[in-house]
Order: sequence, then structure tokens, then C-alpha cells
Amino acid sequence: MENHVLETSFPRWLKGFALKSLGPMYDRQKGLFHFQVRKTCNGVVTAGISRRYSAITLIGLAGEEESVGREVLSGDAPEEVYERLLEEVTDEKNLGDAALTLWAGVALRHEGVLRASERVRTILKTGGGNPTVELSWALVALCKAGRPEDSDIRDAVAKRIKEAYCRESDIFPHHAGNHRNGARSHVSCFADLVYPVQALSIYSRVTRDKQALEIAGRCAHRFCQLQGKAGQWWWHYDGRTGRVLEGYPVYAIHQDAMAPMALFDLEEAGGPAFRREIHRGLEWLRNSPELRGGTLVDEQAGNIWRKVARDEPGKLSRYVQASAAKIHPEFRVPGLDSIFPPGKVDFEDRPYHIGWLLYAWTPERLNLWESGKSAI
Repeated sequence: MENHVLETSFPRWLKGFALKSLGPMYDRQKGLFHFQVRKTCNGVVTAGISRRYSAITLIGLAGEEESVGREVLSGDAPEEVYERLLEEVTDEKNLGDAALTLWAGVALRHEGVLRASERVRTILKTGGGNPTVELSWALVALCKAGRPEDSDIRDAVAKRIKEAYCRESDIFPHHAGNHRNGARSHVSCFADLVYPVQALSIYSRVTRDKQALEIAGRCAHRFCQLQGKAGQWWWHYDGRTGRVLEGYPVYAIHQDAMAPMALFDLEEAGGPAFRREIHRGLEWLRNSPELRGGTLVDEQAGNIWRKVARDEPGKLSRYVQASAAKIHPEFRVPGLDSIFPPGKVDFEDRPYHIGWLLYAWTPERLNLWESGKSAI
């Protein structure tokens, strides 16, 4: 895994590299994207099919030239892939999958998007608690769809996300609703912070809701404040205090895609800019101290590997720290860096990583990044 000098052009190089890795993740026969690729003793192999990851990848490809999408899809058009997602959307029970299908349809300007919109409305009307991530996807999709008849349910979703936000910690919970009991009810992951920041930023831009923008800015400031010294975006947080519970694994997608896309959407909505933190996150991907200066970008294999984790059995450290903090918010189990040092690479990648990377680094954002100009 060779190293590249981090300059302002690094995101452009990385995007080009990522696009080349995306083609092999597409199953031409089934017309959808695989769930994952994984490095084995027999080379890099694919596994599974994911409709969710296919939708996210289409969202990313929608911002590129049509020729880029056709090259990735072995000659297929993104609209053809989307039509396969629509085939089952009316029976979809998962809010996240339905919302991403709606978002992808809007991005592609597909005429069949109404079916996905109606499914999102139907699922939301059933009530109950939902994962914060899925509610956030629903809010983005409804905002981007921009249908006047959806404004009521859009505003209701935004209200649920805002009410889930904890002002004492500036953190969102894993579930927004009646799912806050249990041994890990206080644990939020990085995705639980990034996606609502993105969603409330986009909602604020559409509706001029100042409270939504303020909450998004406060949460972004919190996780940027907690960023690791080498630019790591940490994994688990205590929703009561806003402190890091357990930093590892550190995921490549957080460094080059999810954090940048949320922070760019926040800035474009009129919120604070966090260019320095985005830059530091990219620097970690280029030069990881856990890998002794190595990188998850594997040019020989043609993939960006998924994460750097502790060398431990299962997910022991995460469970141990969550259990200690459950007893008291200040409790932590010491010495884990010595007992289970970080540095183990997960030789896997998933197409949604590339989808969000493309969404984060649109041609317009790349030009602004390289020019050093503000997004607004």
C-alpha cells in the first residue's frame, strides 16, 4: 500500500482511484451492486447483493457524467439499475432502504420516483421508533424530492430528529423514539452523528429553519472537537456526555466520504466550515500512524480497505467500554491500547463507500477545494 503526498489534488486522485474500484463491485448479470468485495488467499472476491448499497452508489453516480456511470455499470445506464430497485419498493418495510431508493430516484430524475415517495410516507405513518440514520435519510430524500404534498411529513421527520438531539452532549442517539433502554442505549456511533448533521443542514437550506442549522452546527463542532490527533474520526460516543467511548475501528469511509459530505452540506447551508478537519481526516487515510505511516488505499489490489481495528477477539473493546460507561459515565477500562493495539486491517470494501465518496466530492466541490474558496 503505497503512500501519496497529500496535496489539494488528493481528493481528485482518490476519486479517480475509487471509480476504478467500483466497476468490479457491479454484478452485470443481476444488474445490482454486490454487498462487498474481500481480499482472500485466492485474490479479491465479491459476495452478496445489496439493494441499499446499490441505491447509495446510484446517488453518487448521479452527480457524474453519464459516460462515467455507463463505464462503471458495464454499459448499463444508472436508470436501468434504478428500475430494478423500484421493482420491490412497494413491498419495502425498511425505512432506510425506501428512503435511499427515493433519494436515488430524485438524483437521477427518474419518472418512477413517486412509487418510492409513497412507500416512504406509508412507512413513516406507521409510527414507532426508528434508527436516527434511517430518519435522516428519509429527511434528505423528502427534502430533495421537494413535493409540496410531502411538506407535512418532512417537517414531522425533522421535528423527530431535532427532539432526539441531546443539548447536554451535542450528540444524537442511535434510535430516535422509544428505544433508549438496555445495556448499550447510551452508545452512539459516528454514523448517528454524521447523517443527522447532513439531513438537518439540507432541511435548513430548503426551509430556512434556523434551529435545524444550529443543531447541525453544534453536533458537527462536537465531533470535530473530538477528532483524533492524527485526524481519526472515532467510532463510538456516549450520548449522555458527548465523550468518546471507544475510538476503534477507524473506517476509511468516514475519513474520505461521510465526514466530508456532511460537513460540506453544513457549510453550503450557511453553517460553519470545517475544512481543516476534513483535511486532517484525509491525511489520516494517506498516512495512518496505526499502520506505521501506511494507508488503506491499496493500489496493487485496486481497493480502499474498510477499516483499521484493534487486534482483539470479536468486538470486545467496544462492549467492555460501553459496559464500564453504563455503570458510570466517567468509567473507562484502561490499557486497551497495550492489550489490543490498533493496526489490524479489514481487507474488505463495500460499494456504498464509493457512492458516498462520489457524493462528497462532486466536480464543483473538488474545484472549490482545490481553489481554496468557500462553498457558499
